[in-house]
Amino acid sequence: QVQLVESGGGLVQPGGSLRLSCAASGRIFSANAMGWYRQAPGKERELVADITSGGGYTNYADSVKGRFTISRDNVKNTVYLQMNSLKLEDTAVYYCNFMRRPGPWGQGTQVTVSS
Repeated sequence: QVQLVESGGGLVQPGGSLRLSCAASGRIFSANAMGWYRQAPGKERELVADITSGGGYTNYADSVKGRFTISRDNVKNTVYLQMNSLKLEDTAVYYCNFMRRPGPWGQGTQVTVSS
């Protein structure tokens, strides 16, 4: 069965950086595009970045373009999200999932940007 375990969140000041990790299991990781999503309090979950199965192509939401970088390691079955120049509005719980046929959501990892 699909299992997604996110980690790496924390409390950071505006302008700071964090690197999130998501370990995925239950499917052939290297055959699947992956995405990072976030959900802020009172808001719907939104897709912030996605990456193709081989890692050759990436897409970003306009709100994070130029600041966030998605990458993956198909040996470790892990997808990453490097977040730089963090803003207050990046505060949210961050999740990863398969882009096609999303599995059950993991617990997410909390990112709080605060001065």
